[in-house]
Amino acid sequence: MSNHDLEPRPSFPPLHWATEEGILMVGGLLTARWVLAAYRRGIFPWPMRMGDQAEVLAWFSPDPRAVLELDQLVVSRRLARRMRTGRYRMTCDTDFGGVIRACAAPRDEDEPGTWITPDMIRVYSQLHQLGHTHSIEVWENETLVGGLYGVSIGGFFAGESMFHRCLDGSKMAMVALVAHLRARRFSLLDVQQATDHAVRMGATSIRRPQFVERLKTAVAQDTTFGTHLDLSELPRLLTR
Repeated sequence: MSNHDLEPRPSFPPLHWATEEGILMVGGLLTARWVLAAYRRGIFPWPMRMGDQAEVLAWFSPDPRAVLELDQLVVSRRLARRMRTGRYRMTCDTDFGGVIRACAAPRDEDEPGTWITPDMIRVYSQLHQLGHTHSIEVWENETLVGGLYGVSIGGFFAGESMFHRCLDGSKMAMVALVAHLRARRFSLLDVQQATDHAVRMGATSIRRPQFVERLKTAVAQDTTFGTHLDLSELPRLLTR
């Protein structure tokens, strides 16, 4: 009998039980099986610290939910010019480990780290081996200067985190992601929270029931993320 057979089946409360902050449940297991089951239901894990207490595993389903419509991406003129210079090269799944570790690194001297714990890195790396998590890398020569990673199921992609080591590094990764998802005929890009960064790039918020209905349709699509970055839609995004 495998460990998978011994693992309790994923079980989550109804989504409307979530708090105003979006917390649906505390506990459960941080495993590939539980994480995939969560995303299929419109839920995602987010480890939290409760005051001075130990870290706990929380599961979120916020309402409203932030999405970035694939035909509504906002690319500033400055960003478009930067991407046209040819100075940067973009790839997918070339260095997933490097991207997720960069996303987990402290953002500044006053921030000790992020919610991307070693256990999160372990599980999302397992999901990468299973073909469900993917990374976009931005390179300047042979140096990784930006990127993002997220979860892919059918025609659904959930953006998890991004980082930059050069001006607009994370934004270039987002533009490349949207170009790829458009080319692969994805229908739903979940960005979870309407941060200032996401809103500037065109993210909007929809109510949870609408998100869940769109999610059901997206995960049932007969498409995959693929193995090579398809930038055939990039010129159109940079000239709108």
